[in-house]
Amino acid sequence: QVQLVESGGGLVQPGGSLRLSCAASGIIFSNYAMGWYRQAPGKQRELVARITPGGITNYADSVKGRFTISRDNAKNTVYLQMNSLKPEDTAVYYCFASVGLNTVWGQGTQVTVSS
Repeated sequence: QVQLVESGGGLVQPGGSLRLSCAASGIIFSNYAMGWYRQAPGKQRELVARITPGGITNYADSVKGRFTISRDNAKNTVYLQMNSLKPEDTAVYYCFASVGLNTVWGQGTQVTVSS
């Protein structure tokens, strides 16, 4: 059974940091591109960051220089380090794994940036 389990969300003050983790099971992790989308209330889901099996990364312009995506193939886990968080980063963050036309989603984790 394919499963993605996110963790690490929560409440943080503006300027603070959080690290999200997404543990995968049931897939050959090293074959999959991994990444994170987010969805804020009343807004469309947007791609935050993505990392290919070979480690190539891309980011939304709004998070460049603040967020870093990485993967540990030995642990079947992808991470999103989020620094200098802003209130507009508040959203539910969803992990995904994709290969070809096949995409698997996690259940989402809430990130709230507020003083």
